[in-house]
Amino acid sequence: MYVLISYDIVDDRIRNRLMKFLKDFGEPIQLSVFECDLDDTTYTRMKEGVKKIIDPKKDRVRYYRLCQGCVGRVVISGWGEIHKDEGFEIV
Repeated sequence: MYVLISYDIVDDRIRNRLMKFLKDFGEPIQLSVFECDLDDTTYTRMKEGVKKIIDPKKDRVRYYRLCQGCVGRVVISGWGEIHKDEGFEIV
């Protein structure tokens, strides 16, 4: 599944920790916005990790799950491209 993640974190230390954590799951496309191409298990693991990092009383993280049709209709003005995981095979 393709997920767009945006976050608003009050504390700089927590924001940097979250950014480093999310880099294991996707690509930063703007400040506080990531694109991720994940399977269901990895998506769940990522959300659980985010919950451990943020303060739910002060911080906010939003997950926008996009269908393949919606991903195909994304328009980018300026530089950049859609980051999609090409997958891999174990041989």
